[in-house]
This record gives sequence, structure tokens and C-alpha cells, in this order.
Amino acid sequence: MNINKNIKVALMALAAFMATGSMTSCSDEPDSQYFYTFTGEMLSDYISNREQYSEFKYIVEKADLMDLLSTYGRYTCFLPDNKAVDEYLQSKGIPCVDSLSVADCDTIARTHLVQNMYSTFEMVLDFLPTYNLQGRYLATKPIVDENGNAVIQIEGNAHIIFSDTLPDGQIIHQNDSVENGIVQPVNKVIEKSNCYIADILRDNKNIKLFYEALVATGVRNEIELIEDVTYSKNQPKYKYRSHTHSEVGWVPEKKKYGFTAFVEPDSVYRAKFEEYGVDTSKGDLYALYDLACKLYDPVYGSGDDLHRDDLKEGWKFENLTDSINPLKRFIRYHIMNRYVPGTNKLTSMEIPEHGKYPFGFDATLVNPTEWYYTLLPHTMLKVSMLTMNKDEQGRDCRGDDRDKVKGFFLNRRYGETSDYQFRGAYIIKDVEDEYENDALNGHYFYVDDLVAFTTDVRDKVQNMRIRMDFSTVFPEVMTNDMRDEGNYLGDDPDNTPDESNEPKNGKNRYFPDGYLDGVTVNNDGHLVLRRPHLYYWSWQGDEWNLFGDYDMTFRIPPVPFSGEWQFRLGFCSIPTRGVMQVYFDGKPQGIPLDMTKDLNTDMYLGDRYKNYDAYMKMTDEEKAEYQKVLKNLGAYDDGRSQLIGQKDHPLGNASGMYRRILCQTDVDCTKDHYIRFRVASDGKGNNNEFMFDFFEMVPKSVYAVDGEGAMEDDL
Repeated sequence: MNINKNIKVALMALAAFMATGSMTSCSDEPDSQYFYTFTGEMLSDYISNREQYSEFKYIVEKADLMDLLSTYGRYTCFLPDNKAVDEYLQSKGIPCVDSLSVADCDTIARTHLVQNMYSTFEMVLDFLPTYNLQGRYLATKPIVDENGNAVIQIEGNAHIIFSDTLPDGQIIHQNDSVENGIVQPVNKVIEKSNCYIADILRDNKNIKLFYEALVATGVRNEIELIEDVTYSKNQPKYKYRSHTHSEVGWVPEKKKYGFTAFVEPDSVYRAKFEEYGVDTSKGDLYALYDLACKLYDPVYGSGDDLHRDDLKEGWKFENLTDSINPLKRFIRYHIMNRYVPGTNKLTSMEIPEHGKYPFGFDATLVNPTEWYYTLLPHTMLKVSMLTMNKDEQGRDCRGDDRDKVKGFFLNRRYGETSDYQFRGAYIIKDVEDEYENDALNGHYFYVDDLVAFTTDVRDKVQNMRIRMDFSTVFPEVMTNDMRDEGNYLGDDPDNTPDESNEPKNGKNRYFPDGYLDGVTVNNDGHLVLRRPHLYYWSWQGDEWNLFGDYDMTFRIPPVPFSGEWQFRLGFCSIPTRGVMQVYFDGKPQGIPLDMTKDLNTDMYLGDRYKNYDAYMKMTDEEKAEYQKVLKNLGAYDDGRSQLIGQKDHPLGNASGMYRRILCQTDVDCTKDHYIRFRVASDGKGNNNEFMFDFFEMVPKSVYAVDGEGAMEDDL
């Protein structure tokens, strides 16, 4: 009884520390009050001067990394003592530390070193925000150690030691500070799996049926990619000027591939077999196939006999690897073609300026939502962070109850009527400690309900305005850790940027043609991603720019169903920008878009423009009329839920930030479609600078063409 009480108190204390601890960028100095300072020592000295770390010292020296730790920098060292190293060697059947190869030592040392400083009070996410020197994220989790101390577990096995007394009487603590970093003593050697995602799925005995189907359908072979070894980063950086900023675009260091799977444990499947009346007499794999048929018959089995997939040979159980097979479709829809190492990366980074909610979202108005492609062609998953609307019991979650039900869901939607009450599948961030869920080329999460592209998901859950930041449109940006890159509160000096030095606060990115799948840019065009800043006039803080005599074409995200759709571009108009022509599937769409004009000019509204304060004082009828005026001009204000920086600063506050209708057209949801941006100005402003921030795909049921139906919401 007392032990349980102590654990509860310890966890509450850790939670309180985390709630009040630093949530600033990882480039900021952790608060010195959390450190035990050892003045004058570098990390190399700290390791060398203590006999109980002599074996880790040997490992670091053999890996030729000791000189690195003797120079000034910003490191976190997870430091195992000799006992921990000996236990590791024994578990591997290695007689002594001398028997480790150079490659072994390099892997071990780099796994324990992170090139940024983190106190335990900053370890508030599912993982450290910075890669270790091995290029891998380290998973973190608050636990209680054997002495009742609240500590941080690393990778589900090792944990940071709260404090310990050395043989010479010296006491070591967590958060020990040195001149070039911070030391976190750990009780075990930290290990990261070097397996592919398919291998760690195979090794988890609680998801045997999912893995069996993954193999039987051939989808396992689709998630084997890890890196494009033909890609070369030895390409020139790109100097440019965006608005008033002189900057450098750095080419990505690598082109890695990644996958993220959402997996139902076997226990979920067995419950669903009973719920759906599935035939289990022919074995589990057939039962899962039968379940997939019940889910996908209404989606792909409708229509005339010529177009009904359920009448074709590929639909049969004997043809599980066929692209139209329902079980293959079922498995493919569970997997995204990007790497997401933890739930906190499913949305933009959480920042204190937004109440510790994702950058760019007013979570008092909307559930932060993102959209991601799956391996099932022409489909997406809707990912929502639950902060409001309804909880799992259907209770209203506005106000102070939001944090109590904060979590992530797939394909969730709650509307005004009972026809739009879909709980979705809850994403469980952790798996059992004995299993890995992070691999070299991917990550997986448990989910507590079926994930499927059903008719309800297609026609109801996803029958809505789909808004995507362009950094989520291109999977390579997330897989290669370039979304939310750098310190959003800081900037490096511009005017005369020195591209030979690593920027302190983060890199802007220049993408050579061919790096982004589905994107082509002509040789005279330059595509740049400017990293997030708190007060940039852009959603989620980042923005994309094109420069030069550009001609760019990109494959747009898939729409869930065929019909008439409207496509919109969110951007910020500035006098230094240029003019561009839009094409949809090769056909020009309307007059060129002039990015020097805002809503408060004669080109658009003039005296009819209503600023944000005036708009908020309107009645619903007046708002509907104002929206109609805007729509007739091919424009929309930015949403009230979209924030620039601080919580009380929506994008719609500025007349230069708005959405422009690119085109309105019939779309076939079974085909790829492309939008083309071609320069239409002649050297105007900053080398024809064209800015695109976010993309919207809106079905006719939402934009209510010609005034039919209800007014579209202004969020």
C-alpha cells in the first residue's frame, strides 16, 4: 500500500516538474538550477577521471571519439558504468571489452551521445528531439525506479540513475553538468535495433496475425527500402533572398526512406471476428481475409459488373498478392510512406506559445489535424490530436477537460448530427518493454480499433476540407527530419550568410530536382523550404519558396472520392514577390496569381475589406455574405484556427495572408493528378519569388458552390 502511494507521489512529482520544466527549443540552454556543476571538466575529462567508467572510456577511445568530447560543443552523454558494460558483454557472449571491434565500439559510443543538451526535465516527449550520433531517436518514458525515484527510461530498458555513491565516496547525480554538455548516468547499455521495420513486427508475438498477413500479401517487400544510395549531397548550396532575408538553402544530407505502421494487436482482431461474424473455421489468415472482404466489398465491389473488383480473380483468397485483393488493401492502408518516430511527430511541434499544442493550431477551436498518404494507392489517413469536441464516452471536452483526454486518433470525426459521430482508432504510443517498435527504416504504433478505408471513412469522415501544410505533402521532408527543423525562436545573421559554416539555429533546405517524389522542377527554378520561425507570416511557421524562371509540377494528394473539388493555395502576399500561372493536369486555370496583391487592394476588396476585428463583430448572415463576396473574387480569408506565432495571433489578422482558389474541377479519385506552377513575371522582386504555404482540397459539399447549402466554417 505504501509502495504504491510512493510510486504515485513520485510520478506526480515528475509530471509536475515536466509540466513546469522547459519546453523551449532544444537549442536553448537548459535551466542551470537543474544541474550539478563540475566546473572545468569536459565530457572527455568526466569519463576519464572516474574509474567506474573506464570500460566506456575504452569504447569511446577505440571509436576515435574522445577528441570530439574534449572540444567545446553541446552534448548529452548517457553514461553506463563498468557494471552495466559487463552485463551487456555477458548478454552478448563477449568475454571482455577488449574483444569489441572498432565497429562495435563506434555503434555503442554513438548510441549514447546526442549533440544537444537535455536535462531530465526537458525529456517530456516520447523521444529526444535530436538524433543521437548514430542518427537515431532515443525513446524516453517517465517511470519509477526500484528506490521509488521518478526517473526517465531510455529505449524501454535502461533508465537514468537518480543518484549513486561511488566507491571513493563521491556522489553522482542525473543532470551532471560539464563544460561542453550534460551527463546522464544510466544503469544499462542502451541498445537500438538495427533491424528493418518488418523484422521488429515479426518479433512481436502480440501482432502475429498482422505480420502473417503482411508476408502473405507481399506488402513486406514494399517496406524494405532504407536509403537511396545513388543520391549525392555534394551539390551546390543555393543563396537567395526571401522578402528582406538573405539566406542559404542547404541540400539534404541523405535521402532516406521510411514507413510508419498502425497495427491492431491480435486481441483486437479476435474481438472483431466475433463482432462481424467472420468465418474462423479456415484459420486466422482466412478469417482476416474474410473481415477485409466485409470492410472493402462496399468500397470496391459496387458498380456495374465490369467495374466490380469482387468479381475478379484478384479478389480471391488464393490471390492475396494481387493489388485489388481486399486483404492486401487492408494491410496497405495501415502503413504510411514516411517515418514518424513518436506520436508528437504526428503533428507539428508543440510550443509553449500555443499552450503546448502544435505550432500553427488554436486548439481551443479545432483538434489539430494532419493528413498522410498510405501504401494503398489514392488514400490518406486523417490523424487528429484530440483536444476538444467529444471524448470516448461522448462527453463534451471543451474547456479545462481537454488535457484529460488528449491523445491521437485515426479517422476520427464528430459533427453536428449523429451521422458524423466516428470515434476512430486510438493510437497507443508504447508497446511492451520486451519489444522494439522503432527500426532503421520505420516505426509502428498499436491501435485499439480497426483501421480501414471504409465507405464511412470515405464518404463521411473524409468528406471535409482537407488542409495540409506543404511540409506534410512531401513524405521525404518528415522521413529525413526536415520538418520543424531548427530553433524557431532564433535566427542566424543574414545579409552576408556564410554557407561554409553550419548554422547555429538550423538549416533552410534547397531541394534539387528529383529529391521529392512526384515533383519536377526545371533547371532554371530553385525550390526552397524555409525552416519554422515563430513570427513568420505562415502556417506552422515554415514556408516554401520558388525562385528564378521556375516551372514546377507536383502530384497533389489523393481525394477520397470522385466528384467536383476545389483546390486552394494558402500564402502571404508581399511586394517583393512575383506572378505565376496555375495549371491542373496540364490545362491553364484562370488568370495568373499575383503575389504582390493583398485583400485590401483595389484588385480584390478595396473598401469592402473587413479586418479581423470587424469580421468578428459580424452576424452569421453578414459573415456568409462577406464570404460570398470573397469567393466570387476567387479568395478566402485564412482560418481563424490557424496561428502565426502566439495563441492570440491568427493568420486572418493580416490582409496579405489569404487563400486563393487555384481551380475548381471534376476529379477522378482513382488517378494521379498534378498542379503546375509556372513563372509569369519577369525578374520581379526577389528573382520572381513565389511562396506556397499550405494546400486545401475542398469537396463541393463543403464549399457550397453558387450559394447552395450551409456556409463553410471559417476555421
